[in-house]
Amino acid sequence: MPSRPLALPHPVHIPVPSAETFVIPVSDNRFIVYAPLRRAAFVANARTVNFIADLQRGVYDPNADPDGALADFLRRLEIVDAGPEERPITTYTGTPKPTAVTLFLTTACNLRCSYCYASAGDTPVQTMPLDVAKRGIDFVIANAVEQRQSHIEIAYHGGGEPTVNWLTLSESFAYAREEAAQHGLHLSAAAATNGVLSAAKIDWMIENLDNVSLSFDGLPELQDKHRPTAGGRGSSDQVLRTLRQFDDAGFDYGLRLTVTADQIPHLPDAAAFIFSRFNPLRVQVEPAYQLGRWTDAASAETVAFINAYRAAQRIAKAHDAEISYSGARLGALTNHFCGVTQDSFCLSPDGNVSGCYEVFSEDAALADTFFYGKPAGDEGYAFDLEVLDNLRSQAVEHRDYCSGCFAKWSCAGDCYHKAIAQSGSTDFEGSDRCHITRELTKDQILTAILDSGGVFWHGAPDEPLPGMTEDAMMESAND
Repeated sequence: MPSRPLALPHPVHIPVPSAETFVIPVSDNRFIVYAPLRRAAFVANARTVNFIADLQRGVYDPNADPDGALADFLRRLEIVDAGPEERPITTYTGTPKPTAVTLFLTTACNLRCSYCYASAGDTPVQTMPLDVAKRGIDFVIANAVEQRQSHIEIAYHGGGEPTVNWLTLSESFAYAREEAAQHGLHLSAAAATNGVLSAAKIDWMIENLDNVSLSFDGLPELQDKHRPTAGGRGSSDQVLRTLRQFDDAGFDYGLRLTVTADQIPHLPDAAAFIFSRFNPLRVQVEPAYQLGRWTDAASAETVAFINAYRAAQRIAKAHDAEISYSGARLGALTNHFCGVTQDSFCLSPDGNVSGCYEVFSEDAALADTFFYGKPAGDEGYAFDLEVLDNLRSQAVEHRDYCSGCFAKWSCAGDCYHKAIAQSGSTDFEGSDRCHITRELTKDQILTAILDSGGVFWHGAPDEPLPGMTEDAMMESAND
């Protein structure tokens, strides 16, 4: 007589997976289980990992969870039985209507940094006239009025030092402030700078700008080595004076540290120097890009960088501060790394429209990929939607390479320009930065678990981690 399956005394609810879940090895028989869109993570053993894997394959073994405690735990974290996830995808279509403009004021520079991605000082100087800046400002104001927005943004950036073209910078700001006020709009303004500034320019920035991103190598001797003046002198004394003046005024500024291969061992000391003397609100640390003057230099995108970054982060925490790296942004849930995929509106000195901060000149090797507009008529711009739609399509959900990466919804695919400039391919194929991003994101997940009590992390849906506001994350991505 054939045997019959035993009847269970009560109906069994089979947990239904409801989260995109990743398993990240930590050590022997220790794994991070991470559900990015649920902002949930915990450290598990192999048995738990296998239980989740079985559920994802549609297999449920009650003997693996006899009292239902594991299923209840996964349910609490919304990994099972929580319904569909909403992917953090925003898309852009049609004619762009930006309400923010970035002005590439000049390719001239008062420094000759060894690793300059723009090779500033080695190329013919381009300088933006005031009327080009005004046209861009008029355009974003008109868009803000049309869309009933309450504010506009203006940023000063470019392939050189923006403050070298001081007349256009200061007068375009005055024009933007007056025009914005006439239309009932709030104006936000920011700038990137190398910090080699006169006292008068520093005072002007403090009085007029909302914030500044200042490039600094962290230690005076490294600053003087890699960021000399155009005349070959050290620049550290002038930059340190700028930092002290910012601090004395309580001004909002962030620092950008670029780390070359030879600087990696000094990164912890650089962090100690900065946090023991100054009060930046943000400190972004990046390995030097192998572009421009640094194309043939040794790569800093290494395991040594990761270890030095971790040591520097410990020093920062000892001073109740944080450092950041643009690809590791656990507090973010987004399909966009930066403005390239979000209709970023940047004007070259000639007034043409680029989608990327690093492609500031029509002579750049990848200009055809990133320049998507030009002035049209007496006002406004004509846009090449084929070029623009290609940039829009670089959001992370379209990246096959990124599809299986646990960091994809925070890193969001990393910098498109750097990737294709170094690989020579317009299809993203990953880079050494990917390993850095994954390792540092893993650190952030473990820190989130620890800070939440050491058992699990389950953040609120729109809650960034401490020290990483959405504005700060976008700023770091775009620097």
